[in-house]
Amino acid sequence: MIDTLIVGSGFAGLGAAVKLDEAGRRDFLILEKGDSLGGTWRDNVYPGCACDVESHLYSFSFFPNPDWTRTFARQPEIRAYLEATADRYRLRDRIRFGVQVVGAEWDGTAWDVRTADGETLRARFVVFGTGALHEPQVPDIEGLDRFAGTAFHSAQWDHSVDLAGKRVVVIGTGASAIQFVPAIAPDVARLTLFQRTAPWVLPKPDRPISSSTRRRFRRFPLLQRLQRLSLYWRHEALVAGFLHPRIMRAVQGLGKAYLRKVFAGDPDLRRTVTPDFTMGCKRILMSNDYYPALRRPNVAVETAAISRVTETGVVTADGVEHPADVIVFGTGFKVADGLASMAITGRDGVKLADAWAEGPEALLGTTVAGFPNLFTIVGPNTGLGHSSMVFMVESQVDTVLDAMRTVDRHRAVAIDTRPEAQARFNAEIQDRLSTAVWATGGCASWYLDEHGRNRTLWPGYTFSFRRRTRRIDPGHHEMIA
Repeated sequence: MIDTLIVGSGFAGLGAAVKLDEAGRRDFLILEKGDSLGGTWRDNVYPGCACDVESHLYSFSFFPNPDWTRTFARQPEIRAYLEATADRYRLRDRIRFGVQVVGAEWDGTAWDVRTADGETLRARFVVFGTGALHEPQVPDIEGLDRFAGTAFHSAQWDHSVDLAGKRVVVIGTGASAIQFVPAIAPDVARLTLFQRTAPWVLPKPDRPISSSTRRRFRRFPLLQRLQRLSLYWRHEALVAGFLHPRIMRAVQGLGKAYLRKVFAGDPDLRRTVTPDFTMGCKRILMSNDYYPALRRPNVAVETAAISRVTETGVVTADGVEHPADVIVFGTGFKVADGLASMAITGRDGVKLADAWAEGPEALLGTTVAGFPNLFTIVGPNTGLGHSSMVFMVESQVDTVLDAMRTVDRHRAVAIDTRPEAQARFNAEIQDRLSTAVWATGGCASWYLDEHGRNRTLWPGYTFSFRRRTRRIDPGHHEMIA
């Protein structure tokens, strides 16, 4: 039996592994379904892929990188950073690639973790670092299977397809689309962008980081730490707008000014791409080239509902067929499914899918009542609309380690969350979310489940989350002897 199994090798899995090793808990193994590490930064290789949080904040606090080349790093550089993390902390020989976890069962003393190839691994603790953005969401459109061209999701980009001179239909206007649309628009013959809801887009203050600045960061690490601290507090200042929609409506003026500037000569297109909800209700996007790309003569924004797909194109509800050689889905991920899609069985035979039938809930997004010694990094209500998820990952790892230490200190078999503690926490979270912009801003977003409850975001400051996750509250848990 192994002490700890970690599932996933993105920021969450690697961060947990580093801290386990640092704490002397070296009997762990990382299971990764892919053939290399990196998580979402391995999978998403679409043109223009980049982060929308500054590089010096979107990185581990324990492994600063003085050599980021841009304010907002692009996908290859972030993936290289994760590879460097694995090398720096000698994690590669602790990762088993090509191993997909399909289920786990608690037998009263440990977890039996099952893989897709039929193997069962036994572990005291299981840490799921799989995140929420790994199962692409492709809408069920009539006739898609008959399309004679090529269709793929942005997270499964088909680089074998040469888009030059092609008629491309893009479905979706989320965080991925605003990056790859400008990247491919100059090369295609025609790009038709299907927009269901216009997003709020702000200019992205991205720029190269000079070699002299990188040298200073290498020579004087304190300067980089101060830069990170400055970025952190700048982002924290944004929280008030999300929690108090009246503030956000005032900030919204920046978005309107940007629209007026870019579409000064095209008021019709400006009206088409102007959102009809309060900024922040959906994810705020940042780009300097998305709006200009929409003004290109070979790009059209289509707002009519899609009816079906034919062999040669996409037909809208008004009966118009939009010819296409390639369809690209920028339609996000199955965020709500998460761990519930796996066959995970906890105490007394309770299945996680049943426990989460009304929506996923956890205590501080990390532990789930009835599932001892199981931890979810980037679990329910840990997402952010304003800052770096890496900060949240490190905070949750603190909770995981303290829980493990508590089990050992009590010489117990396991630790489990009390259902009443989990219920109180989630009632508090939902109450705070009910008045925030995500619930009152007039939009429907992937933050909300089918019941209209926000199971995704943390409704507050990240430093308050860090304070609450630094140590577990003994009253919120029980020891299993």
